[in-house]
Amino acid sequence: MRDDQRLLPLLGKKSADALENALDIRTVGELLRHYPFRYARRGELTAIRGLETGEHVTVMAKVVKVDQRRMRNRSGTMTTVHITDGAAQLSCVFFTKRVKGLNRLAPGVQGLFAGKVTVYRGSLQLAHPEFRLLDDDEEVDAQEFTSELIPVYPAATTLQSWSIAASVGQVLDTMETVPDPLAGGLREELSLMELDTAIRAIHRPTSEHEVEAAKDRLKWDEALSVQLALSLGRTEAAGHPAPECPPKPDGIAAAFDKQLPFELTEGQREVGETIEAELAGAHPMNRLLQGEVGSGKTIVALRAMLRVVDAGKQAALLAPTEVLAAQHARSLREMLGELGNAGELGSADNATRVTLLTGSMTASARKKALLEVVSGESGIVVGTHAIIQETVSFAALGLVVVDEQHRFGVEQRDALRGRGSGDSTPHVLVMTATPIPRTVAMTVYGDLAVSSLRQLPRGRSPIGTNVVPVAEKPAWLERAWQRVTEEVAAGHQAYVVCPRIGEDDAAAEDEQPPAENDNGQRKPIAVLELAPMLVEGALRELRVGVLHGQLPADEKDACMRAFAAGELDVLIATTVIEVGVDVPNSTVMVIMDAERFGISQLHQLRGRVGRGSAAGLCLLVTESPSGSLSRERLDAVASTTDGFELAKLDLQLRREGDILGASQSGTRSALKMLSLLRDEEIISVARTYADSIVAEDPQLAAHPGMRAMVTEVLDEERAAYLFKA
Repeated sequence: MRDDQRLLPLLGKKSADALENALDIRTVGELLRHYPFRYARRGELTAIRGLETGEHVTVMAKVVKVDQRRMRNRSGTMTTVHITDGAAQLSCVFFTKRVKGLNRLAPGVQGLFAGKVTVYRGSLQLAHPEFRLLDDDEEVDAQEFTSELIPVYPAATTLQSWSIAASVGQVLDTMETVPDPLAGGLREELSLMELDTAIRAIHRPTSEHEVEAAKDRLKWDEALSVQLALSLGRTEAAGHPAPECPPKPDGIAAAFDKQLPFELTEGQREVGETIEAELAGAHPMNRLLQGEVGSGKTIVALRAMLRVVDAGKQAALLAPTEVLAAQHARSLREMLGELGNAGELGSADNATRVTLLTGSMTASARKKALLEVVSGESGIVVGTHAIIQETVSFAALGLVVVDEQHRFGVEQRDALRGRGSGDSTPHVLVMTATPIPRTVAMTVYGDLAVSSLRQLPRGRSPIGTNVVPVAEKPAWLERAWQRVTEEVAAGHQAYVVCPRIGEDDAAAEDEQPPAENDNGQRKPIAVLELAPMLVEGALRELRVGVLHGQLPADEKDACMRAFAAGELDVLIATTVIEVGVDVPNSTVMVIMDAERFGISQLHQLRGRVGRGSAAGLCLLVTESPSGSLSRERLDAVASTTDGFELAKLDLQLRREGDILGASQSGTRSALKMLSLLRDEEIISVARTYADSIVAEDPQLAAHPGMRAMVTEVLDEERAAYLFKA
């Protein structure tokens, strides 16, 4: 049986379709690598406290109480089954009696309950969960019932854990021995079990010891496959020549340094010297620059770009959004002054030009920008993904700067790397304001050298952060709007951030179920819903603007210009203002439905305030109940402004397999078992072995099994690129 064999012939259409539709699982390999995320023992109660709103969970618990009542707004009966793990309770709500087995849910009965965790009136519940009783032989498969350990799989609304387990069992029963990509000597050296044994043990363990041994093997395979791919990439990239850009004592870079109105931090100087040395080298620089929000990464990047311009080359700055691209272009021109307006009156003799290029530009503006780029008239080109399209030709691209690297995939970075002239490969500097723990950097950015800026420039003000729990203290939201008004009265400005725009969801608002069928999962507030409410209500005396990604480019730019010029008091926006937007007069930010954002994103957002001399304030508005993981995240953000500490916490709380995402070019995450936070030793050892293997066999010709491991990490096109003859 092949790893890529389709599941349909093995499981039948119904089961195969269910796996594909619910979990995007189509092949034997994908199913067998859909590992259990925990194991339950028969008779053991699963902890309810800590369940996260929105998760699809399987809970093992005991029924303590059953309530039934007639619904007021519709015909029928609502049944509420209260279950417990001995420490906390969870409600299971059924809006009809016509549920198979519902009448057997009585106090004292123990079972598995599966569904989506929601909140209703401040309490956690499962609406219409599926369930299986553990005291009825007809309800549970005999093998599952008698197993010492019961695997619990990541599930979905339409496909529960026990159904996944049944499909896995069917495949394992007919599966041949899985070939092992690791040589026996290497397995013995690392004390690893064979791959076939590990696959079977992770799904059908006989003991916890067997589970841990299987995990060790599967983690190693994941770590080695990723590190092999990265090592191949580093080897391939190092073989290309790069444009040498040595320092020029009387060039534009030196002139810019002389006119700087402030002193660089020690960290900025050190990183700048490292970058300067690498730009002067004959091989491409590939460096990640990470730093706190407001640590001055843009200045470091601009100084690097000017050194490339001094060498007669061009620099491209790639931003994730048009708003940020336009902001970067404006700020670069402002920082350069007469050094950035070549060809205009009053420009310096050695000036260059900053050209903005985005996808929504008018035809005439785009044509003008393209001519400036292809002619070399523009030394610095700023844009979105539009600048990596083949229709954009550079005269001599020497450096690519990628802002907010987590928004881009490896293919996009490689597309820019391939835009050099002749055989030359541009230098690459990628930046992120989302601090990255060392283990993540080793894996996600393993092809890059890493520099960090932890020191904030002088004059930056502290940012206070408070949680506004409106479910518990509704009056606090009114106080939040009062704080906004007070800051504006003091001459400052404010942001209000919403998770949604609103237009795409407008039609669904009339389709809400009756109140008694409300599972607590209301839609998060939208910009287009909140703006009129505030304009007519709490902020009616203030000048309010609206900004979101669906606005035309000229409207977005006009809105940001008006806010930056102080013509607007409050900007109600989506996360388009998350990065790069710099308005020093902004001192307060209100983030609505803050639990909808990740820790790093919240840290990024609040970095938009406190950028001037006045202190900043960030208010995190939430309906999440106290004690939930959502509130734990928000409380963590409120407790510290150290982005590096928050990055570690974010990694602990996230599903780590999602971290790679598309960053390794594959359509799926390569990490199912490996923990980037806890498995640093495995990652480090795997990197050492990978580098040694690739050094001896750059095409992995003598290691077909390992070559196959790499293709699991990367898509076919990227793998073919690495293995090209």
